[in-house]
Amino acid sequence: MSDLLRGLNPEQLAAVTLPPRHALILAGAGSGKTRVLTTRIAWLISTGQAAPPSVLAVTFTNKAAKEMLTRLSSMLPINTRGMWIGTFHGLCNRLLRAHHRDAALPQLFQILDSADQLSAVKRLLKSENVDDEKFPPRELCHFINGQKEAGRRANAVEAWDGYTEKRVDLYAKYDAQCQKEGVVDFAELLLRSFELLSRNEPLRRHYQERFRHILVDEFQDTNVLQYRWLKLLTGGGAAMFAVGDDDQSIYAFRGADVGNMRDFEREFSVRNVIRLEQNYRSHGNILDAANAIIKHNAKRLGKNLWTEAGSGEPIRVFEAWSDLDEARWIVEEVKALSRDGHARAEIALLYRSNAQSRVLEHALFAAGLPYRVYGGLRFFERQEIKHALAYLRLIANADDDTAFARVVNFPTRGIGARSLELLQDAARAAGVSLFAAIPQVAGKGGASLAKFAELIEKMREAAQLPLPELIEHVVELSGLRAHYQTEKEGQDRLANLDELVNAGVNFIAEEGAVGDEGEQTGELRADLASFLAHAALEAGEHQAGEGDDALQLMTVHSAKGLEFNVVFISGLEEGLFPHENATREADGLEEERRLMYVAVTRARQRLYLSHAQTRMLHGQTRYNLPSRFLDEIPAGLLKWLTPKAGKTGFAVSPARPAGSTLGVPTFSPTSRTAPADRGGGFHIGQNVEHTKFGAGVIVNAEGSGSDARVQVNFGAAGMKWLALSVAKLTPA
Repeated sequence: MSDLLRGLNPEQLAAVTLPPRHALILAGAGSGKTRVLTTRIAWLISTGQAAPPSVLAVTFTNKAAKEMLTRLSSMLPINTRGMWIGTFHGLCNRLLRAHHRDAALPQLFQILDSADQLSAVKRLLKSENVDDEKFPPRELCHFINGQKEAGRRANAVEAWDGYTEKRVDLYAKYDAQCQKEGVVDFAELLLRSFELLSRNEPLRRHYQERFRHILVDEFQDTNVLQYRWLKLLTGGGAAMFAVGDDDQSIYAFRGADVGNMRDFEREFSVRNVIRLEQNYRSHGNILDAANAIIKHNAKRLGKNLWTEAGSGEPIRVFEAWSDLDEARWIVEEVKALSRDGHARAEIALLYRSNAQSRVLEHALFAAGLPYRVYGGLRFFERQEIKHALAYLRLIANADDDTAFARVVNFPTRGIGARSLELLQDAARAAGVSLFAAIPQVAGKGGASLAKFAELIEKMREAAQLPLPELIEHVVELSGLRAHYQTEKEGQDRLANLDELVNAGVNFIAEEGAVGDEGEQTGELRADLASFLAHAALEAGEHQAGEGDDALQLMTVHSAKGLEFNVVFISGLEEGLFPHENATREADGLEEERRLMYVAVTRARQRLYLSHAQTRMLHGQTRYNLPSRFLDEIPAGLLKWLTPKAGKTGFAVSPARPAGSTLGVPTFSPTSRTAPADRGGGFHIGQNVEHTKFGAGVIVNAEGSGSDARVQVNFGAAGMKWLALSVAKLTPA
């Protein structure tokens, strides 16, 4: 056997040595797909079936492309410089550079990154005298990019109303502006390349004849236009070797279309579908859990992961009373793992949404554990949080020039650079702060600055509100909430702002009242000053440096492609994971399940799953049902670190609130004392079953004896008030 093929398992070997025809390789998590792709290219070249220039390989990241080129260089004595291996954007850039005249572009055309594109759109709106509050620049960028990624120029977009008609007009004018300036954005690279090959038959035929072998990595993440681009290049008879995993398609929000895999199989009459199911990463129990979860998805091509590494440890499951308890438990487990010799860098804490990181970060900060937020910013470093805190700082001290400069024109309120220059000159001349110099600026700019000063004064008038309410008030009054509601991807930022309100609630609960409710320190209430200091400290300390042995925090989306010895998946509750939006979207739940599959398969040796009976949301305590994904894992794979409700009697969490047994007139869901003796009663936060409505969780209660009734969240069936004397309600 050739040295190239040595060590491949039977399925990998079959994929690598396929005849040169269309093939679909379903590569499960940890199954060695990069090795298969690279070895396939090396095998084609070494056996004389392909010359290096006849190969086109598409990856989704520059890192993956570089890794492939490095591996090829070590496998074959060839110069890889001339090979076309790269991302869609990189390859399209290369094509357009080579044929810039045919593409109607200057030879040295420039590429706009997302920040440059936003700036270009803002200039367009200003030159067209368009109200940027009615047509927010960021939202317009998303609209333009979405149309381009679907392969539509402005003249092909249907406008059903005046608002869309105006957006289409701005799209056309944006394209004209870019053409005039000789620049292209990222979406334009692919669309311009596709259009060039579509209309220029000699050029298309040249590349169809040149690239006889087209290999595509992460095929499940291709969008509509990328798939059309690939089909165009294979039109001359080239063989397409597509590698992907439909079970790991988690980027629909970016335009990825998992249906491309099924379409490819059908449209190209693919006879060779090979499943890479042997996993080289995880122990058997972890893979069995992943298989059990993903099999509930109906629209999949199907495969089953297995390993020779043995079953390994059971999957540990923890039910916390609250999100704070969940975070504290994770911290204690991490400490124990560290004592047992596990490197913190090999431990990952995964969560569904960015907002969940705040509680985890706070617990880690309090414990002095170094951590790193992978693929994102720590909570108090996020843009929207820094904006909100800047407003709070101005309430505390209007002379804070750094906070002033950050938000004086955010959200935009017509205060331009010239007005700020005049303000800075006036402040410097008078030796006062920017805020104090506002009355010295005249004209339209001065009027806009005066309105900003009035806004800050209104916020200061509300400073007597309890801290969480003050934060919520500032988020609303500043316009931050309204601003992020207009962004296509603003939901994460809004969730983070809601979490800032929760941070205020928890700060008061943990630190206690700092002085009496109305006590002021000068003009500043003491708890606001303490909270701002707390935020500054958490933002500035315990960020792990490069090379430090630090815990890894990240969203599940950010974890794609990574692996760790130990993985915690937190917040496994209905409405959180799966996300509540999933039930409102077509195929949304299937994508959430794929996301859970990705999360589970990040773990090599040990996997922890956790959920909380209560979680703070919008400053309010919310009672959630445990995630359906927990029920989809066979009980034999799980080790419950807390008793599971209905399996061993009732679930009794260490921090169950006292006085919450029905039959007692008063309920105290926020109390943090020992569990009450519930006898045969029910309690708030308990999971229950109803013969008609199914599984639910008790969220409220009133009355006693024969008049007692409970409010139950039945998920899809909604909220129901049920009288206990007649309700067919049983513990779950």
